[in-house]
Amino acid sequence: MFDIKDLYQEIIVDHNRSPRNFGVIDDADKILEGFNPLCGDKLKLYIKTDGQNINDIAFDGTGCAISIASASLMTDAMKNKSIDEAESLFNEFHALITTEDKFDSEHLGKLTVLAGVKDFPGRVKCASLCWHTLRSALVGDNKPVTTE
Repeated sequence: MFDIKDLYQEIIVDHNRSPRNFGVIDDADKILEGFNPLCGDKLKLYIKTDGQNINDIAFDGTGCAISIASASLMTDAMKNKSIDEAESLFNEFHALITTEDKFDSEHLGKLTVLAGVKDFPGRVKCASLCWHTLRSALVGDNKPVTTE
């Protein structure tokens, strides 16, 4: 019998093994590092904007499967979004992995595969590291992000 959890696990494994948007954007106008000392996740986000929109986004680094898959899914979701849309999506995703049992799966798309991390509090930091790093970069904070 088909189990939705199996599909979710497949998507996470796929994005961990073959992360999308993994690499460096040489002409990025925003670059910020993030670190999760609990799990050892380290990433660097590269964002190219025109001041209003995210035109390109990539990441590199190392981490657990949840961290890498989340960064891969996030970068896919954020390409060509406005800064305001990115903030809104950040808020929806944060609620998804921390508090919400009901969510708009059509709007969140593949990001919903990470909803289960809320049942594992130690993994929430893994899934949210890239998101907090993105948010800090977009508001112009240049200090590395940490989940401590």
